[in-house]
Amino acid sequence: MTRTINFETATGHEVMAAAGKKILRPGGKAATEQMFEWAGFKPGETVLELAASFGYSAIALVRRYGVRVVGVEKNPASVARARANIQAAGLEAQVQVLEGDIFHLEQIPGQFDYVLAEAILTMQSAPGKAKILQGIHDRLKPGGKFLSHELLVNDREAEIHRALAAAIRVNAAPLSETNWIAAYETAGLEVLQHQTGAMGLLNPARMIQDEGLIGTIQFFWNALRHRPIRDRILTMRRVFNQYEQELGYIVFCAECHH
Repeated sequence: MTRTINFETATGHEVMAAAGKKILRPGGKAATEQMFEWAGFKPGETVLELAASFGYSAIALVRRYGVRVVGVEKNPASVARARANIQAAGLEAQVQVLEGDIFHLEQIPGQFDYVLAEAILTMQSAPGKAKILQGIHDRLKPGGKFLSHELLVNDREAEIHRALAAAIRVNAAPLSETNWIAAYETAGLEVLQHQTGAMGLLNPARMIQDEGLIGTIQFFWNALRHRPIRDRILTMRRVFNQYEQELGYIVFCAECHH
């Protein structure tokens, strides 16, 4: 992987993944677990997962809760890999990953009990957020739940947007708690529960919690051995540390009203 990615232009998530990081969400595993606790999944219920990547989280959801999952993924190579993973897991009847665009969820047939999106809306402009949220609303059954895990900014929004864009090579636009809730409710998604906390993507203690000790050691070893990765990770870490009082994570469980 390190030979095929241009680490100068790659997104922050691509760089961290190339170094071996598996949990790429601002609140880590613990925040995702809180979302799942609020969801209260029941066997046979349906979940639409946005940006399903290689299908690992969809497979894990099916194994753990007995739900049925449809994933949407834009990258054809990722879709092919996800389908191979699903086949290897013997779960073709319960999981499918479709090639599609999160800006065109109207192309996904049917409605779902849940829509799951983690670290996706942060990367969109205000109109982009609104379009995706409307699509999510339309794909949910009445009373269906939207489960969301995003980056939070408490202050200095414009300054932090610029700093993040330079560090992670994506026009990240996290919102405040109030503005996230307003965006969801404008789309007809009533926030039932939400929680905020510290953002710990490159925090060693959080990494050990998310990746395990061996995984964390491997991540830093890979970064040390590959200077382009190391330089990008150090740049991201400086920005995260500079704004550690302003940056955080936020998770939601919101209900769809038609």
